[in-house]
Amino acid sequence: MNKKLGKILAVDDNEDILFSLKLLLKNQVEIIHTEHNPRKIPELMQKENYDVILLDMNFTKDCISGQEGFNWLEKILDIDPSAVVIFITAYGDVEKAVKAIKLGAVDFVLKPWQNAKLLATLSSALKLRGSLKEADNLRMKQKELSATMDQPFHDFIGNSQEMQKVIGTIMKVASTDASVLILGENGTGKELVARALHRNSHRTNEVFLNVDLGAISETLFESELFGHVKGAFTDAKRDKPGRFEIASEGTIFLDEIGNLSLSLQSKLLQVLEKREVIRVGSNKHINVDVRLICATNMPIYKMAKINEFRQDLLYRINTVEIHLPALRERIEDIKPLAEHFLKMNLIKYKKNIKGISSVALRKMEQYNWPGNVRELQHSVERAVILSETNILQPADFMLTKPGGQNIENNFGSYNIGEVEKDVIQRVLRKNNGNISAAAKELGLTRASLYRRLGKYDL
Repeated sequence: MNKKLGKILAVDDNEDILFSLKLLLKNQVEIIHTEHNPRKIPELMQKENYDVILLDMNFTKDCISGQEGFNWLEKILDIDPSAVVIFITAYGDVEKAVKAIKLGAVDFVLKPWQNAKLLATLSSALKLRGSLKEADNLRMKQKELSATMDQPFHDFIGNSQEMQKVIGTIMKVASTDASVLILGENGTGKELVARALHRNSHRTNEVFLNVDLGAISETLFESELFGHVKGAFTDAKRDKPGRFEIASEGTIFLDEIGNLSLSLQSKLLQVLEKREVIRVGSNKHINVDVRLICATNMPIYKMAKINEFRQDLLYRINTVEIHLPALRERIEDIKPLAEHFLKMNLIKYKKNIKGISSVALRKMEQYNWPGNVRELQHSVERAVILSETNILQPADFMLTKPGGQNIENNFGSYNIGEVEKDVIQRVLRKNNGNISAAAKELGLTRASLYRRLGKYDL
């Protein structure tokens, strides 16, 4: 055991036992506190965060049942659920040991002990305590990170009827474990909805894991989502849990699910139906318990009709469906959203800007916003950075109308999204709507072309 490692509390009614423990451990651990009266345990635990508690099983004369120790174990775990408790007793037997472990103790030491064995037991217990603390810290960091990432959208911005409908659905569905499919164009806030569902569920203190399926290659899909064992393939240097294992007990958000090939859809469906994964290179079945939320901007129902997306998988992922409206469909929300982003960026960039002019707001309301809320956020941020006035004016917002012309000055600048949309439309017309032929001519996969069709609402 490392010298001066850990804080130990020893509780025993025998003063000789306590003296022996103190003598043995004083040069081995950071702190060794001893106490003969178990009633002082709560007070001691309030004053110090102990790594290991050595607890006698019997405090009343002639009592050998161990029940006193079990009762105090329960109280200790009520105070600190991650407490590491080792029972010590002169009347140990297998039955008591099994019961102690079942009730939450981590080990069992018999009196009289062998010093080397006691030190080894304490060393293992201290490592366990370290692991438990690390896990607690990771959970806390995840919770704080989720809260931080959610903060700009802690409440949905906008009073439009469309958004109120979305919010109403979220509040109805969040508390259940129903699978949710979120549909909408890029930039409408699909991840925001997924996080809101998680934050308002009974899994809120567990992990929320975002998986961008569009960024995972077909060859790595199984390894990334289901895990692998050491030696499963050339670069498998160690066992690695997959995303489903990591997210177990929490929520997994599968973004861009429309990008999956049919073969990968089949593998995903099998996991969802059996609620278990098998790591690559292993035959062992691992149970997983996740809340499933999926999202796509692709025309997934059209894809299902032409066998580009499995109908049975579609049924599995859309117990409840949430459709996010495009920003152009809720014009009345542009002003509150813009003002919200303005406040955020004034703090971020320490600028002294009073607001957005009515003319600029009118310009924004006339714009089509192909990039939706995300584009609005970036436009406001850019305006805050570049503006030299205390009121944002139309010229501060570089917005283009269909055809690539700037709304303000008709300089003839081009909007890449509009150009891409126009090219896709022309190629589709040329090929009489044949998706395969159009995709080949554009140098795209069918899935990529479908994604763009959804993006541009074609």
